[in-house]
Amino acid sequence: MLDGTPCFVDRANWPMLIWRIHMRLGVHVSIAGGIVEALNRARRLSCSTIQIFSRSPRGGPAPRFSKAELDEFSELRRRFDIDPLVIHAPYIINLASSDRIVWGRSCALYIQEYKRAALLGARYLVTHVGSHKGRGEASGIRRVALALNRTLEKSDVPVMVLLENTAGSGQGLGASFEQLSDMRNQVGRKELVGVCLDTAHLFAAGFPIHTQRGLDSTLKEFRSILGKDNLKLVHLNDSKAPFDSHLDRHWHIGKGHIGLDGIKRIVNHPYLEDVPLILETPKEKDNDADDIRNLSVVRRLRNKK
Repeated sequence: MLDGTPCFVDRANWPMLIWRIHMRLGVHVSIAGGIVEALNRARRLSCSTIQIFSRSPRGGPAPRFSKAELDEFSELRRRFDIDPLVIHAPYIINLASSDRIVWGRSCALYIQEYKRAALLGARYLVTHVGSHKGRGEASGIRRVALALNRTLEKSDVPVMVLLENTAGSGQGLGASFEQLSDMRNQVGRKELVGVCLDTAHLFAAGFPIHTQRGLDSTLKEFRSILGKDNLKLVHLNDSKAPFDSHLDRHWHIGKGHIGLDGIKRIVNHPYLEDVPLILETPKEKDNDADDIRNLSVVRRLRNKK
C-alpha cells in the first residue's frame, strides 16, 4: 500500500498493480529550517517525491550546504524513499531575454543552480524559460537553447533539465509543444533535456484537459511532437483561472475549473502511469493542512472507478 490504496488485485489486473506500485506523488516543500527539515516535512506528508527551491526563487544569496548536511540529506532521502528529487529554478532567471546583461546574469545564475541541483543529488531541474521581451519567438527560442548548451556542454553530472510549459501570457515562451520541441532540438545534449507538464498551465493555455477527449488529444499531440519518453514530470494543479484564459492561477485539487472529474482522469490516464506527480497547490504558511487535504484527494481519485 504505497499510495494509500490497498493493492489486492487478481492476476488479470497485474498491470494495474505495477502502476500503483510505481506511482510517485509529492508536493513542493519549503526548505525553511534547512534541506533536512524539508525531508522531514515530506515524510510527515507521506510523499514519495518532492520538489524544492535550493534558494529563494526571487533572488538573493544562495544558502551554502555543509558536507554533514548534504550527507544527512542523502541518507534521509534513501531511508524515506523519496525519489526523484526535483529542484525548481528561481523565477528571476530569463533564458529567453534579448537583453545582453539580463541574459548573461540569467545564464550565470542558471549554471550555478544546475551545479547546486547536482550537489543535492537531484534528478531534475525544472525550468521556466522566460520571455523574449518583444524580440520574437524564434529569437527567444535561440537564446534559451544557447543558454542550455552553455550549461550542459561540459556537464559530467546526470541532472536533467525539464522545460516547463506555461499558460501563454504576454511574451513568455513555452505554452506550445512546438516551442518546447524547438528549444530541445537546438540543444546539443538532448539526452539531458526533458519536459515537465503543468496541468493548470495546459488548461489556461487552451488545452482542454478537463474532458476525456481533450486530455486524450493533448497527450497524443505531446507524443507526436515531443515523444512520450521526454515527459518526465507532471505538476498536478487545478486552475483558479478559466479555460484558455492564459492566466497562471494554481488552485486546490478538484476546487478549480479543471474539476474533480478532470483531475481523476488525469491521475488515472495510462499515458501518465509512470510519471511522477508533484502538487504546487496553494498553502498557508507553515501549515501542512492544505497539502494534506490535496494529497488525500489525489490518493482517493487514483484508480477510483
